[in-house]
Amino acid sequence: MATCTALLTGMKALACTGLLVGKNASVDGSVIISYAADSHSLYGELYRWPAANWPKGAMFDVMEWDTGKPLGQIAQVEHTYSVIGNMNEHQVAITESTWGGRHELADPNGGIDYGSLIYIALQRSKTAREAVKVMTDLVKEYGYHSEGETFSIADKNEAWIMEMIGKGPKNKGAVWVAIRIPDDCIAAHANQSRIQQIPFDDKENCLYSPDVVSVAREFGFYKGTDKDFSFAKAYNPYDFSGLRGCEARVWSFFRKYDKTMDKYTDFIKGDATKEPMPVYIKPDRKLSVQDVQNCMRDHYEGTDLDMTKDVGAGPYKVPYRWRPMNFKVDGKTYLNERAIATQQTGFIITPQMRSWLPDEIGGILWFGVDDADMAVFTPLYSSMLASPECYRVGNGDMYNFSWTSAFWIHNWVANMAYSKYSFMIQDIRKVQQELENSYKETIPAIDKAAQELLTKSPAEARKFLTWFSTSTADQATERWKKLGEYLLVKYIDGNVKKEENGEFKRNPYGQPESPDFPGYDETYYRSIVASVGSRLEVKE
Repeated sequence: MATCTALLTGMKALACTGLLVGKNASVDGSVIISYAADSHSLYGELYRWPAANWPKGAMFDVMEWDTGKPLGQIAQVEHTYSVIGNMNEHQVAITESTWGGRHELADPNGGIDYGSLIYIALQRSKTAREAVKVMTDLVKEYGYHSEGETFSIADKNEAWIMEMIGKGPKNKGAVWVAIRIPDDCIAAHANQSRIQQIPFDDKENCLYSPDVVSVAREFGFYKGTDKDFSFAKAYNPYDFSGLRGCEARVWSFFRKYDKTMDKYTDFIKGDATKEPMPVYIKPDRKLSVQDVQNCMRDHYEGTDLDMTKDVGAGPYKVPYRWRPMNFKVDGKTYLNERAIATQQTGFIITPQMRSWLPDEIGGILWFGVDDADMAVFTPLYSSMLASPECYRVGNGDMYNFSWTSAFWIHNWVANMAYSKYSFMIQDIRKVQQELENSYKETIPAIDKAAQELLTKSPAEARKFLTWFSTSTADQATERWKKLGEYLLVKYIDGNVKKEENGEFKRNPYGQPESPDFPGYDETYYRSIVASVGSRLEVKE
């Protein structure tokens, strides 16, 4: 998992985006969340922990997720559940985004970091509410090692957003608040605290630490009454980068499902005096898993932040900007937009929790690697017993390429596409949709077959789902490798080979036809002329 916030020349290197969909806001009654684990140094692979029984007195070694630094030991529980990625066998899923917040609240001596909290809770929780309790009890007992964090915590019936930050090096534990997302609503978070006023009297839909307000008063972050207290304003006050680089991503998701969201345009562009966006909204239509996946591919298309519309997109309309996040010209600082989809993604997931099916079948972790825009979400049943070869831990790493690693194959294709995006993305979309649409059509039959097996042998049902999940992922990686070979052949040296009936064209003698030379668009040619004047002009 990635460290999801840092400073780059005065602006945060903002990473990790999470979307949430309540069961009555989805087309089929699923609870859906999503997550992009964004980091320049995170290798995209699938983590797995099998279920296990532990002897009395067993201890668990806590290692800081981002660095591998040992943080200490905690008491192990009698039984732990199996976990695949960020989802467990009981259809509980947890993801995160880091926002940092008040630096004086960090506790370097805390015993558990945000990443360890996630995976420990997944091994110990049967419901989202239980996960909230496990996580908050752990930091109370052992201390919290990380900065401010937002967690998506969901199960087959409900979704929660929980926000947490430490209490400083002299006070063990954390302050936190968890809000249940109404079943007919959607929510999102992206490296900025989002919870404002806390409904203290709504015990069913709001959980919080008893000192959530008093700690803010102690440090001088807040002086008003409890009812007016804002968690976000106290612990992660808005600044320009928090709005433009973080809340803007939430806004881009919300506005797809609520036509009134453009009233927040000035706010997300950096005006902290404007009214903040709500934690959740009721969408004007229901969302499918595929809708959520496509939202994770967003580059602000259709807004005036659209990353393909300025000269930075180059001649092939690339919706990416290489880091750093900002740059200076003539003493002024400018930004690169930070969209939901970004090039430096380790893995991307869309956990889907289905209450009408047994847990062995109901949970699907839709998993992909690298940039969400060019990823393929393959279905992994959360009861599976093994990892596919293409996602296996140890199949390549950030310093070692592997032709059977989905992460490296997808990066290979994406890095080709960045050089001729407007052309190659059309070919990429065809294969992406071909694969993802086939999974959508196949899943009902797999569910049915697994249910029949489950009545006879739960073990055989899990073997069957493991076979489907692993073979599907490995086949998708092989198909993506073929796509990469095709793109290299078709677009070699900046040209475009002619095609007919799915084949590259040849002349009557069987030799390759001369390719097309598409050059650049008029906008780019005009920018060249503007920069060089008459130096390149052809004289008659």
